Amino acid sequence: MSVLPVIGAERWYELKKLADGVTLIHEPWIKPFYRCNMWHVQGRDRDLLFDTGLGHFPLRASIAALRERPVICVASHSHFDHIGCHHEFSTRCIHAAEADILANPRNDWTLADRYATDEMFDGVPEGWSAAAYRIKSAPATRILTDGEVIDLGDRVFEVVHTPGHSPGGIALWERKTGTLLSGDIIYDGPLIDDCYHSDLGDYETSLRRLAKLSVETVHGGHFPSFGRARLIEVIDEYLAGRRLPGCHLDT
Repeated sequence: MSVLPVIGAERWYELKKLADGVTLIHEPWIKPFYRCNMWHVQGRDRDLLFDTGLGHFPLRASIAALRERPVICVASHSHFDHIGCHHEFSTRCIHAAEADILANPRNDWTLADRYATDEMFDGVPEGWSAAAYRIKSAPATRILTDGEVIDLGDRVFEVVHTPGHSPGGIALWERKTGTLLSGDIIYDGPLIDDCYHSDLGDYETSLRRLAKLSVETVHGGHFPSFGRARLIEVIDEYLAGRRLPGCHLDT
């Protein structure tokens, strides 16, 4: 049995700069299925941070760009791998349906009791204990509703409520660039619709709604980013295999 390397805070996070002022922040020592994509978007007046990862190591202390300017920190939903460092930011946003979980992130409510195990890692974070893992409370300072906007000064993202994976799931859509920050409602990997608060009907409705947006690029909650053609393929594949055999978006 191989022994995994122990990784300190200085090696834990990795940044990848993409187009349009978007930077991926992730934790490369977590296996892809469990590894949350954190999306940092630079704006003229303030920045956007969409999700905050596992939370074992401080995020702001590790990423200089998150300390230089005001940051609007948004939770795509309240599962443990997406909200671990929300408490580090003064502006914290989430949909009302999961605000109680962000304020009281019990392990059974955030799925940490099910998934936050030693099996997540290709390299173990220094000081890690699955038994002791807890997310710190981060009460929302702003409750998001469908259709409202997050204004960065020169960039505007529209909140799209996407229940299904969880009741308070949201995506953020920048109409001008066709950029979708999708969270866990869709990514290019196995979609999860069997959480304790998932809803299959809502999932299908949310995916159909996303298919109608003029999306050019999808930055998902997990796995690599992709374009519109793959967005439609993933949605079509899901609908074909989930309660709607043979169903396609053009029917």
